[in-house]
Amino acid sequence: MALGALGQVHISVTDVDASVAFYRDVLGMTHLFTVQGQPMAFFQAGDVRLYVGVPTSPEYTSKCVLYFTVDDIDAEVVRLEGLGVAMLEQPHIVHRDHGTALWMSGLTDPDGHHIILMQSKSE
Repeated sequence: MALGALGQVHISVTDVDASVAFYRDVLGMTHLFTVQGQPMAFFQAGDVRLYVGVPTSPEYTSKCVLYFTVDDIDAEVVRLEGLGVAMLEQPHIVHRDHGTALWMSGLTDPDGHHIILMQSKSE
């Protein structure tokens, strides 16, 4: 059996409203919907849906690192810093391969999940 494309990722949060404000208003992700009466909200991240929610039981608690591609990592870092986001690291090269450099920069969300911005640049 072959798996299909990744459809959804869950991120455990402690405050859905704070996470909606961060992912929608700071990161600029498309907020699809928040479930009324349930601590869960959904965003679109390319072809993958991002589900932020308070876990229903301890075995569903997640801690993850999210990697998002950006068109201009330097401009995105400037935009985020302008919104008061503390970057953990400034953009830097993490890998070079056949005339392309992979650049990354990191930050955290309100629950401490690491978010990494990444851009491939031709050299």
